[in-house]
Amino acid sequence: MSLAEEEILDEGLYEHYAFTADPGQEQMRIDKWLMHKIANASRSKIQAGIESGAVVVNDKPTKSNYKIKPNDHVRVLLPTAPRDTEVYPENIPLNIVYEDDDLLVVNKPAGMVVHPGHNNYSGTLVNALVYHFGQLPTKDQYHRPGLVHRIDKDTSGLLVIGKTDYALSHLGKQFFEHSIHRRYWALVWGEPKPKDGTIRSYLNRDPSDRRRSKCFESEEDGKLAISHYKTLENFYFTSLVQCELETGRTHQIRAHFSSIKHPLFSDELYGGSEIKKGSALPKFKPFIENCFNIMPRQALHAKELGFIHPTTGENMFFSSELPEDFSTVLNKIRKYTQAAPALLEEED
Repeated sequence: MSLAEEEILDEGLYEHYAFTADPGQEQMRIDKWLMHKIANASRSKIQAGIESGAVVVNDKPTKSNYKIKPNDHVRVLLPTAPRDTEVYPENIPLNIVYEDDDLLVVNKPAGMVVHPGHNNYSGTLVNALVYHFGQLPTKDQYHRPGLVHRIDKDTSGLLVIGKTDYALSHLGKQFFEHSIHRRYWALVWGEPKPKDGTIRSYLNRDPSDRRRSKCFESEEDGKLAISHYKTLENFYFTSLVQCELETGRTHQIRAHFSSIKHPLFSDELYGGSEIKKGSALPKFKPFIENCFNIMPRQALHAKELGFIHPTTGENMFFSSELPEDFSTVLNKIRKYTQAAPALLEEED
């Protein structure tokens, strides 16, 4: 299985299938053949996947009228099948950055869960989507309508939503091929060294705390995770960094920076809600506690999102401003360091 395929499965929003036709296989249209192979997959769902290029035969995209032949190797990427839990529509406001007939891009606020589950069965982005976009493939197709990817509850930023079967499959294929552009901004403790670099590890659930992800050195212990970062600003005790993901593991950025002793600012789960540097500075503790109160969540924002439009083929790019809590804390830290440069040099 390729790295991109593992990433899609880790997101939990798509299912990957691989089949090899029997040596004595009689010729049959591939859409009909796959209906017998994939449980609960409708013909329309399979055809949407074929049209979007998410079904390949012998490593080449195929068409619905292709007739399966003996020993053909078939790979399929389809949105996950529905679960028993019903999603109820809720009138929750959405910050819609862009919308057309095929998709929409939303700017999710921190504190909103993306989809129901684990005691979060209401107030989610999915509940809002069902209310505002009843035409999304929901009732008989997906438990999480339109979702191509997701971000943590307390992470803010951009998400793309598919409004049709075709758009959902096409966007999923871009994730599958790792061609979607995602860039995050994070405020971390200290000064990462080197200033620009790559963090590579194998991620898995932390045995001592299942809420966390933990970095391991061996591929036997987890899934490969690669994060590229660039320092945008340095404030001595914190740094603003830009992150691009080569993989999309659970809590990847948070776990990676924690592993190199630079946890995200105000990230309680990964040790970022404790003062890591600068404790000898004047009035520093009350200053940082005030910042924690303003932003009582990890300082992480999904700032940029880029992809190819499923229908038009146009390169789409979106960027969002930092939310108020993040920008307020960032400006306070800037002013603090500008007011006391000599003190910072002394402590250094």
